[in-house]
Amino acid sequence: MDYTNLKERMEKTISVYAEKLAEVRAGRANPAILNKVKIDYYGTPTPINQVAGISVPEARMILIQPWDLSVLKDIEKAILASDIGINPNNDGKVIRLAFPELNEERRKELVKEIKKMAEEAKIAIRAVRRDGIEEAKSEQKQGNITEDELKQAENEIQKITDKNIEEIDQILEKKEKEIMSV
Repeated sequence: MDYTNLKERMEKTISVYAEKLAEVRAGRANPAILNKVKIDYYGTPTPINQVAGISVPEARMILIQPWDLSVLKDIEKAILASDIGINPNNDGKVIRLAFPELNEERRKELVKEIKKMAEEAKIAIRAVRRDGIEEAKSEQKQGNITEDELKQAENEIQKITDKNIEEIDQILEKKEKEIMSV
């Protein structure tokens, strides 16, 4: 039995989870929080990183320097309209996003959020496992594999699932340490 499709679907789940985590504001300046913020650039919704240079000069600051100064106001409006919760500081040439220090209560809320995201990712991985096992059972019913091969396939699918869930736990632990230590 081929497990390539199963592995790819699980890896995709993990990468989506990692992308979502990158967008969680943990007190440190992370340009990934701007990934979903788009501006109307000549009639086309365009991500900020395609119309401006984004840098992190300090641990708690993101600097956005548009290549075309005419979009400065649009970038500022898009950031205000987004739900990142940071007010942009526009000096006419660049926009600065200053990240405030997180208080203990907010840190605990963020940890709850990322644990919920981790659980959702684990549920998605288990759904992929279920699909794989059902596929193996249907192969056995059709007579394509023996009962021993079915058991072997189930064990292999479980190993792949365990490995991927462990990876989610490691990513979660790393992000949790980052949030609590800022």
